[in-house]
Formats: sequence, structure tokens, C-alpha cells
Amino acid sequence: MANQSISLLGRSALVTGGASGIGAATAGLLCELGAKVALADINADGLVNAQEIVGAFKTFIGDVSVEDEAEAIVADAANALGGLDVVVNAAGLVDEVKFAIERDIGPWQRIMDVNFRGTFQICRAAARIMVPQRRGSIVNIASVNGPGGWPRRTAYGPSKAAVIALTRELACEWGIHGVRVNAVGPGYITTPMVQGLVDEGKIDTNRLCDRTPIDRLGTPDEVARAIAFLVSDWASYITGETLFVDGGWMAYGGAGDVKTF
Repeated sequence: MANQSISLLGRSALVTGGASGIGAATAGLLCELGAKVALADINADGLVNAQEIVGAFKTFIGDVSVEDEAEAIVADAANALGGLDVVVNAAGLVDEVKFAIERDIGPWQRIMDVNFRGTFQICRAAARIMVPQRRGSIVNIASVNGPGGWPRRTAYGPSKAAVIALTRELACEWGIHGVRVNAVGPGYITTPMVQGLVDEGKIDTNRLCDRTPIDRLGTPDEVARAIAFLVSDWASYITGETLFVDGGWMAYGGAGDVKTF
């Protein structure tokens, strides 16, 4: 095993949120490693572009937060692929960056519905296929925003904390059936979602880099590699874990910027 590279040859994989960012990068890598990949997203135009770039086998338009649509995405993907071995839940929304007392419940609920409920619904639908076949691997997308308290992130942070907890719960429930469930917790990654926050002046990339031991933002490809590892046989005894891909963000506990030390 030590001399073998990671291979997903013969695996069937569904990636939600596959139109851009971490989802698209992950889909591309899974294809390169030999998997037959289906993409799902609410962004129809983005799906077309992503399919051409990453070489995905099939695409499906749908909203993971809507129960019937989530069920259809998984069922249709499994039918098209001829089975389902891997699911990556990359569909997600960014926060509004507002003080809690200024929030409207509608946008708050939308973030919770997509990030948490959508993840659960896709996991549940996938397990209905994976548990009977006694094999499968699911990776959810958490965040460094999940474990700690972040001012003005009262939807995104709690939604990602819930994803981390859900990952542990499902791993414990489905492990005896041969289904592994893990998560990755990205730090600040150069995705369209983060770039939107930069353009709106809601985050400062220089300050983020100063807070990150590796002194830069991550790339979608770096997160994709962690996901590919977790869904592969190289991680066959790993389940219920959240692997933080964050340049050392979670490790740093000093006061002020890393460079002050």
C-alpha cells in the first residue's frame, strides 16, 4: 500500500456545490483519480462551465435544502452513474456578516437550511443506497468558523458547527454498515464566495494572512486533495473526523498576529 498512489478507479461520486470553488476543484480531482463524477448545484450556468472544465459525467440542477430536490439529486445521480460510492457535500452559502440583533430571520434561516439541512438531506438519501450495499464514503464541508465563536457570523458559524456534530453522529450510526462519514474544515480559501466578501469590504485578506501561520490563503485544490484522501482507501480506518485545511489557523492560540511572535 505504501507504494501505491491514491486511486478512485471504478468509484461513482456525487459532488454537490459542484459549479465552482471547492466543489468544482474536488470534482476535477476525483475525475483525475479515476472516479465517474456527477455534479449538482442550483447554478445551472455554472454547472455547464464546470462540467466542461472538470470532465464530469453528468450534472443535476437542484436545491439541496428542499427535501424532494435533495432526494432527486441523489437518486438521479446514482441511476446515471450506475451506483454511488462517494458523496461530497460542498453546497453552501456564506454569511451576511451582521450583528445578531440586526439580523432578519429569513436570510439567517436560508443559510442554516442550505449549509446544515441540505447536508443532512443529501447524507440521508445517500445512506439509503450506501448502507444496503455496505460501503460508501461521505465528506461534508465544515469550516474554521464552526468550532469557535465569531462575531457577526451567527448563521454561518452555527451551521458549520452543526455539520461537524452531524458528521460525528452519522459516522457512529453508519460505521457498522461500512459507510464512513468525515468532514473537512477549510480556513479562508480563494473561492468565489470569499472573493465576494473581499469585494464587499467585509474581510481583509492581509489581516487573514497575518493570522495564518502559513501566511497565505488556501486554494480550492488544497482542500480537494484532503477530500480525495478521506474518500479513498487510504483513509479506510478514519471516520467521524473533521480535518482542518486551514494553514494552521486552528492551531494558533497567540495574542495578535502570528508575525508578532
